[in-house]
Amino acid sequence: MATQTQAQPDVGSMPLVQRWSTAINTCNCPDVHHADTFTRWLVISRACVFSMTFTSGLIGVLLAASLGAFTENTLFKIWLALLCVVGLVFAHATNNLVNDWTDVRKGVDTEDYPRSQYSTHPVLGGLTTPGMLLKVSFALTLIDGLIMLYLASVSGAAVIFFAVAGLALSLGYTAFLKRYALGEITALIVWGPLMIGGTVYAITGQFNTHILLMTLPYGLIVASVLIGKHTDKIVNDKPVGVNSVPVILGERNALLLNKLTFILFYVLVVGLVVTGVASAWILVTFLALPRLVTAWKVYSQPKPASKPENWPVWPLWFVGWAMHFNRQAGSLFILGLLLSLILPPLGRALGIG
Repeated sequence: MATQTQAQPDVGSMPLVQRWSTAINTCNCPDVHHADTFTRWLVISRACVFSMTFTSGLIGVLLAASLGAFTENTLFKIWLALLCVVGLVFAHATNNLVNDWTDVRKGVDTEDYPRSQYSTHPVLGGLTTPGMLLKVSFALTLIDGLIMLYLASVSGAAVIFFAVAGLALSLGYTAFLKRYALGEITALIVWGPLMIGGTVYAITGQFNTHILLMTLPYGLIVASVLIGKHTDKIVNDKPVGVNSVPVILGERNALLLNKLTFILFYVLVVGLVVTGVASAWILVTFLALPRLVTAWKVYSQPKPASKPENWPVWPLWFVGWAMHFNRQAGSLFILGLLLSLILPPLGRALGIG
């Protein structure tokens, strides 16, 4: 069982909602072995990173709305949108479970590996068994398969392409892509064109170049989170043959690469507005600049030698600051899409529509 570094309070003293919130926000929960089943599975499935998938799903829903998807049969289209988001989250959970199963089987995950230190490991920490990881993964995939077939029957067979491509890249990432410096680009494709674009198509039956371009900014900063995580694990990944982009580049160049992804996010946002692909309301994402500046400063300094106070995912460090920027920039991107839907006349009057 993974060693606990400090005494933790009895989980029974925490209200149920607080347990769930803690698991979602920190990837862990005090005394998780005695927590309720749902809390344990939030930790096991790493629900702390589901926010990226929710964001991609919501961006897809709002882009579908921009195509007029909800002007007719509104309740039915909301039902389709809900199925899309649920399906995406289940797919993300499956990826995390299979990834843990595979890494334990291949000897990548050990008690000294970061995965077992920033959160209680599902298998090594005694929360579940490898067999149960596979059973739950199969159940989630089965549900996703049924959702896929239903959405394909409603919106078109291309739904199957988006879903199967996402599954193939997800399993490929776990099996070999991350070992050959392809994990980061996989994240961009999956959380961008496949998740966002697939959601648009599943609701509207439409997909075009403008939608594809709109999927790229958020997909890019999801990739930045993975770059940050792999940078944190360079020392651990290299000996076990995980040749991620940061392993190949080295820490200094990997940190520079992530700085460039933050800048490119805004270059894409401005480019989408200037070319008329997007409403200028998405420029509200510039309100996340203070977080970018903070992340930039962190990326310009050495990683702390020991765990900072109240830091929840140690020994991971750089990934936390990439996520810090990702969450606000993604939320503001959603806000910009909402504003472009509800205030287009005002936007045009101000010259930003």
